Amino acid sequence: MPPQVSNLGDKEAEPGKPDLLVAPDLPPVFPGFEPRSGFWALIRANKAVAFGVVVFVFMSLAALFAPLIVSADPFAISPLSRLKPISYEHPFGTDMLGRDLFARVFHGARVSLTVGLAVAFFSAVIGLAVGLISGYVRWLDGFIMRTMDGLMSIPGILLAIALMALSGGSIQNVILAITVVEIPRVARLIRGVVLSLREQTYVEAAIAAGSSSFTVIVRHILPNTLAPLTVQATYVCAAAMLLESILSFIGAGIPPSVPSWGNIMADGRSLWQLKPSMIFIPATALSITILAINLIGDGLRDNLDPRMARRF
Repeated sequence: MPPQVSNLGDKEAEPGKPDLLVAPDLPPVFPGFEPRSGFWALIRANKAVAFGVVVFVFMSLAALFAPLIVSADPFAISPLSRLKPISYEHPFGTDMLGRDLFARVFHGARVSLTVGLAVAFFSAVIGLAVGLISGYVRWLDGFIMRTMDGLMSIPGILLAIALMALSGGSIQNVILAITVVEIPRVARLIRGVVLSLREQTYVEAAIAAGSSSFTVIVRHILPNTLAPLTVQATYVCAAAMLLESILSFIGAGIPPSVPSWGNIMADGRSLWQLKPSMIFIPATALSITILAINLIGDGLRDNLDPRMARRF
């Protein structure tokens, strides 16, 4: 007697036993964002992501332990040591006020990374809340999105300059200004994900079962927004670091006395022909850090969204 095969699965029933219903493999709830492997497996498999992680960890440790790594004071002015070349005592030379560039570049990493990570966190939290409300509460969607569109219609650098002109130069105000610039982009992303999730069967079933809106959002929608939100946060971090450097370079950001990569490049602007390293060194540090963060974001996107995966 041939083995009996279930109509709902691929498993064979044992001879002499009744045909059992075997449930088929169901697709994931939100297949667009299903992790393919762990983060460490991603690092081992993707050299670009591994490079990004190594560079980002190095920069983070350098920024965190800058006072221990560098003995020189980044604020100390020494007129007798103006524009010293690269030497053992001053690995990157000195600026026009005799300040050690090596110390200022390492301490500048603290400012840039602090601004980038803080903006990524606050814009992700606020943008997530705005996107969830806009995507789920239909009658608020039009008002919220038109407000976000209005903010996005203004070039980010101009909006940040205007906010800095109103609030004054400080690290806190720079974080606030750049966060306002980045919130609409995060909110629109989350809104699009929520609108897609609302059409899923399990969400409609939860609503039909009488679950409250809060329960549906927290238990069924919010977990599926964390993957795209994490990827977007990496890009926001890189964009915030770049925007902070632009604001400091044009004198609209952090006070000039505070060592940041943008301020160091601004100091070397008038000495471009005499000492180009004052621009090249902080610009290289900024470029490599932003590249590393973007590589991490690309790797997370490929891992969390197999449809966007690329081969290196």
